Amino acid sequence: MFYDDEIEYLKKIDNYRQIYNIKKKSGKYIFIDNNILLNLSSNDYLGLSTNKQLLKEFINSKLEDDEFLFSSASSRLLTGSSSVYNLLEKNLAKMFKKEKALIFNTGYQCNLGVLSSIVRKNDIIFSDKLNHASIIDGIKLSNGTFYRYKHLDYNHLEYLLKTYRNKYKNAFIISESIFSMDGDVANIDILIDLKKKYNCILIIDEAHAFGVYGKNLCGYFENNLDNIDIITATFGKALASQGAFAVANKNIINFLINKARSFIFSTSIPSVSVLWVNWLLNEKFELIQNQQKKLHKLLIKIEQYLNKTNLSNSKTQIIPIIIGNNEKTIKISKKLFDNKFLALPIRTPSVPPNKARLRISLTSNLEFEEVEKALNIILKENMDEI
Repeated sequence: MFYDDEIEYLKKIDNYRQIYNIKKKSGKYIFIDNNILLNLSSNDYLGLSTNKQLLKEFINSKLEDDEFLFSSASSRLLTGSSSVYNLLEKNLAKMFKKEKALIFNTGYQCNLGVLSSIVRKNDIIFSDKLNHASIIDGIKLSNGTFYRYKHLDYNHLEYLLKTYRNKYKNAFIISESIFSMDGDVANIDILIDLKKKYNCILIIDEAHAFGVYGKNLCGYFENNLDNIDIITATFGKALASQGAFAVANKNIINFLINKARSFIFSTSIPSVSVLWVNWLLNEKFELIQNQQKKLHKLLIKIEQYLNKTNLSNSKTQIIPIIIGNNEKTIKISKKLFDNKFLALPIRTPSVPPNKARLRISLTSNLEFEEVEKALNIILKENMDEI
């Protein structure tokens, strides 16, 4: 059958994936088979997901709560909602200075639901070429026309706007803030200028920045909230929970409640997950800020290290080290594994062909010396291959 042939082909080009036998995670370490490895492939940016003491405190304080439940048993529009969902949505709207928020089950479903419903026939969307797959898939499911501008190339974006904007009723510009595979950052000032100049709706995905940046945890563009029409983000990274959300004006959110199929037709996330996020934001805000500060101290040291090498020019917690060749990338990843570091190879379709890389994810529990050792191994291995 065709899938047998495809699997063999993926193996031949070193692009075959499999699920690792992960036994447990403890703090900054991950246990795979009989190996204890420093985890450099996690999106647990603030180190909250493996904090057992924090989890025990949460359970002890909320176990008797009526909403300490592991299933909602229904969609939000039926019986899968309660006051804790409403409270979190109100908190998020207040944080982001928007009128209303809406919780989705995952970041993927959030972007899928927002874009597939809000972009309609006779509308057009302009998307950064390296936006996440959830954004691309949401656009494809919409009835709108779309163009992808070259990554962070705002001259190309304006060319597309000049050429096509006036031919369509509504226009949307969408970008990630921190790009998930490249670790670079969009220029929000230019995006806002173009949004105003060409009368567009601006959508920003803060998935990798929510909780990590901003004194109020609202992401990389926290100081530009008034000029961004729709913001999406996830609880599954920095806030160590599950689910995601969109914030916007009340008419947009009410529209999504009625039209976003990934929201309408999904059993909502368990209320215990919503309780956890509410608890973190309301009772552990200072802890989150302290973890954020720890991470940023690490980022300063890592940036100083990277400035002395040609490994990466990232200035965020996501450090892509582009190797190019699948086989070589896997080989260096294996060398790291043998030295007790987990830095998994990232290959197409997560990144473009011939752009295979190691994606180092920094978390607040890591020490500079640990990361430096891993980066030195990569540097040496990469140079030896040249």
